[in-house]
Amino acid sequence: MKKVREAAVTRTTKETDIFVKINLDGSGASSIDTGVPFLDHMLELFARHGFFDLEIRAKGDIHIDYHHTMEDLGLTLGQALLEALGDKAGIRRYGSCILPMDETLALTALDLSGRPYLVYDLLPPSDRIKDIDTALFKEFFQALSVKAGMNLHIKLLAGEEVHHVFEGVFKSLAKSLDQAVSIDPRVKGVLSTKGTL
Repeated sequence: MKKVREAAVTRTTKETDIFVKINLDGSGASSIDTGVPFLDHMLELFARHGFFDLEIRAKGDIHIDYHHTMEDLGLTLGQALLEALGDKAGIRRYGSCILPMDETLALTALDLSGRPYLVYDLLPPSDRIKDIDTALFKEFFQALSVKAGMNLHIKLLAGEEVHHVFEGVFKSLAKSLDQAVSIDPRVKGVLSTKGTL
């Protein structure tokens, strides 16, 4: 019988109340409401291109700014990914994708090693997307990598339009993660000489 690889996580603080449910073996269906429309759009793309079923409900102190919501969402999504992976038996572990989005070319590479580390080589062409400070995306990816135990590299190879840049990054991340969580029948246990991830 096939193991169900899904998890639901709730994170509640004085600043945010976030619910994330993910199925790693889904169809790309999503229902997302973070209170930040552009972030909703990026997470819908992430679900669709990674074939993850993703449900997110987030309420945060966005009347102050988007920082707490974006960081705590990264933490909650990372925790859900980690829990959905379970013992990581049979996964490919590594994933990478260089993805074109019109003039943009985005690279992501990741390792579900259990050792979180973010390398973020991305200078966006604008410091704002509507009312979002684009620096907050680094906070989101940092939180995601920490809670998921993921070594994550993000590099912008080309890009002139800020919407395209982040759309390329989220799609590239989705394809990389889909690759890394995929089951390879050749992998017995986990893909590590240590015997654990």
